[in-house]
Amino acid sequence: MNQQQIAEILAKPYAQQLLNGSEPARFAYDGLDGDPRVIPIGFWVEGDQILIATVPKAAKVAALRKNPKVALTIDTGAFPPKVLLLRGTASVELVPGVPEGYLIAGHKVMTDEQYPDWAEGVKALYDEMVVITVTLTWAKLLDFETTIPKAVEDLIKEKSAG
Repeated sequence: MNQQQIAEILAKPYAQQLLNGSEPARFAYDGLDGDPRVIPIGFWVEGDQILIATVPKAAKVAALRKNPKVALTIDTGAFPPKVLLLRGTASVELVPGVPEGYLIAGHKVMTDEQYPDWAEGVKALYDEMVVITVTLTWAKLLDFETTIPKAVEDLIKEKSAG
């Protein structure tokens, strides 16, 4: 899949809702022991990249340095479901302080009243963070209105023909 195709998917209204909404991403990667991991995590978007900030000594940082291939899912629990499936390659970078994007991502999941105390606490806690930048290599939006999983689409065609 090329970057233009990925950008077209990310530009769709439901994809934008998911990328800018309050739902966490489910972030999948291989741990240092080779076993898969998936964690819910806050994120922000810059262009066609997904960014995550974390503690420099987090296990995922070392794991991503060893194997940078990742997958993310952002979805809603409502019916019909809206699901954005993403795959990419992660890079890690140590940065001073707290990235503005991390603060924006945090604000998405709390009230305006909660945010100032949280932001103050985060800024006091972190002297530095690691920013994980995921460069996307593949994307798919399932909105169950205009797009559905291929296997379901094939089954519908099979039943309709038969």
